[in-house]
Amino acid sequence: MTMSAHRWLRQGLARNVELVPMTPLEQVRAGRLTHRVVQLLAGLVLFGISMGLLLRATLGLEPWGVFHYGLLQHLPLTYGQVTILVSFVVLLLWIPLRQWPGLGTLLNSIIIGLVIDPTLALVAEPSSMPARVSLLVLATVGNGLAGALYIGSQLGPGPRDGLMTGLAHRTGRSIRLVRTSLEIVVVTLGWLLGGVVGVGTILYAVSIGPLVQLFLPMVTVRVTPPAPEPGPASA
Repeated sequence: MTMSAHRWLRQGLARNVELVPMTPLEQVRAGRLTHRVVQLLAGLVLFGISMGLLLRATLGLEPWGVFHYGLLQHLPLTYGQVTILVSFVVLLLWIPLRQWPGLGTLLNSIIIGLVIDPTLALVAEPSSMPARVSLLVLATVGNGLAGALYIGSQLGPGPRDGLMTGLAHRTGRSIRLVRTSLEIVVVTLGWLLGGVVGVGTILYAVSIGPLVQLFLPMVTVRVTPPAPEPGPASA
């Protein structure tokens, strides 16, 4: 690693930019919109590519991917189309949780699925185990960076992340407990439907959180949310 790259990494890890809770309208009005949208799109494209690479590694999929692949065995759709379908079904579950999707949420629901299918068309399945393991590691690290990019754009969570935080808020349970419970449910359903569970599933489950946490300080965009509207003047 060069001196300049080492300095950039150290400065990035030292950044402390807050993720600000905002309504969808506040997210759009919080400044640096062009920068944030470009970063959001880059993150979503990278996310779709990494999902395609993870599938091509054939060593097990991430929890929601197990579910998507299981559904794929029973629906006349492509993997990307199933991903989009599940995203919008999950968004319907936001309604009783009284959550509103942001711009990033809607783009997340569409773009990732649109990118997965071309990635699968362009990347062949590796023929050797070392190549498959390398692809698995590359896909997992790429997915962690992609997640940090779109979260750091501060334009709304993905459908599945929003379901997790919404359930945590409504039930009063911890994010960790809700996320673990959701992932156990989707992995079990996916496996019963014919989804692929393997070492990649375990690697992803234990590493994706630390990877996102590693990259997030480097890419979170500093925003200035609009000041709240003043309440009625007191008499």
